[in-house]
Amino acid sequence: MAQQSGVTYTKVDQSYFEKRGLRRYAGVWSLWALGVGAVISGHFSGWNFGLANGWGSMLLATGIIAVMYLGLTFSLAEMSPALPHTGGAYSFARTAMGPWGGFLTGLSENVEYVLTPAVIVFFIGSYMGGIFETAPELQPLWWIGFYIVFVALNVVGVELSFKVTLAVTLLALACLVVFWVSAIPHIDFSRWALDIPAGGVAEASAALTDGSGPFLPKGLQGVLAAMPFAVWLFLAIEQLPLAAEESVDPRRDMPKGIIAGIFTLIVSAFMILWLNASVAGIGSYALSSSGEPLLDGFKAIYGDGIAKVLSLVAVLGLIASFHTIIFAKGRQIYSLSRAGYFPSGLSITHGSRKTPHVAMIAGSVIALAVMFVLWFSLGSEQGAAVIGGTLLNMAVFGAMFSYIMQALSFIRLRKILPNIERPYRSPFGVAGAALTVLIAVVTLYFQLTDPLYRTGVVWVAIWFAAGIFYFAVAGRHRLILSPEEEFAMNASSATRSAH
Repeated sequence: MAQQSGVTYTKVDQSYFEKRGLRRYAGVWSLWALGVGAVISGHFSGWNFGLANGWGSMLLATGIIAVMYLGLTFSLAEMSPALPHTGGAYSFARTAMGPWGGFLTGLSENVEYVLTPAVIVFFIGSYMGGIFETAPELQPLWWIGFYIVFVALNVVGVELSFKVTLAVTLLALACLVVFWVSAIPHIDFSRWALDIPAGGVAEASAALTDGSGPFLPKGLQGVLAAMPFAVWLFLAIEQLPLAAEESVDPRRDMPKGIIAGIFTLIVSAFMILWLNASVAGIGSYALSSSGEPLLDGFKAIYGDGIAKVLSLVAVLGLIASFHTIIFAKGRQIYSLSRAGYFPSGLSITHGSRKTPHVAMIAGSVIALAVMFVLWFSLGSEQGAAVIGGTLLNMAVFGAMFSYIMQALSFIRLRKILPNIERPYRSPFGVAGAALTVLIAVVTLYFQLTDPLYRTGVVWVAIWFAAGIFYFAVAGRHRLILSPEEEFAMNASSATRSAH
């Protein structure tokens, strides 16, 4: 046993890590697909609710959020090859801020990665129920079925997992490109994208019949209110560092994968914002309350006759994100468990497949349990609203908190470890990370002004309280010198010696 800064480390032998081995496979394109695939469902739906504040508001909000994610991803591109551990955000914060900082960052990401797939599979079930005309009360069977299939694909092996990730990501992007090409001959920007009257959708009884409405119907307030929705166009790109120990050469490939991913998403985000709202027959007003904006766009272009085929197309984006975030969830739980922050049994990997099957199964069972409790206690209609709303908001809040912690970690690592080897250095430096913190704080504030978001925040607070209680009472006395913990302790000792 060894003690340091209020925590206790348990010494383990090599057999502990032999039961928790991972296999290297991912190259640049696998990493690119992992990052883009995790986000791509947000380009199919979710972002469009921000249009209620006006198309111009959503455009400027998307620009601001893109700046935040550029600051974040370039910070990650520097930190991930310098600290190439599967812990990702937790390991960065652990090195920069100690065990408590690492745990809180890991806990916030845990909220995101456990609940986001639950929300996505809920939407998948809704689509599949409509396509195959199954009864609403059978929705939970779709959830169980998709979890079983995609957890199994992730358990079978990292090779298959990344091949599926690349395939579904390319298919989802192909769907978007087909839409862009199809939409261009059918757009009338001024008439349809600018069909929201002054004051926004909330204060209007109908869309402007001739379009040409104000660029910012709610002024600067509308831009700020749209920012939480613009997050959906980029949310989860930050999961890439979780694959560091399964990357063939993380020092070379991780920065390339992250940077290629964020620029792919920026192009796609602005294309879908421009074209989806501009297609004749829809418009920003109608899209602002649509559950499937891309599907509505396809229907406006090709008609309702092939609606079911188009619905299957729309499901591809959801499947891409569902599959990739299950991968991330497994690695996130695995890393915190391997280091003792979570019960260490959760980090055992499959004997021959070398995948964190226990972590993926445990996280999926928890997510399904939450969904079942809400569905059966509140009834299908209210339960659906809570799953699609409150759980979604909880995931976003957890993500935004983790962004703040990761950007602060970058700033602190530049200060306390200026001489560690950095195979890649962010061109934006500390200023880029500081801008990430500022925009994330502003976005969080406007999430808190929405009563629906506040409900989610209360439940995140409960999640945090339970996690903190466990760590304070038991977890901090059971830490293990995993690779990221050992790196952090050695770095801390070197810093003290230098001073």
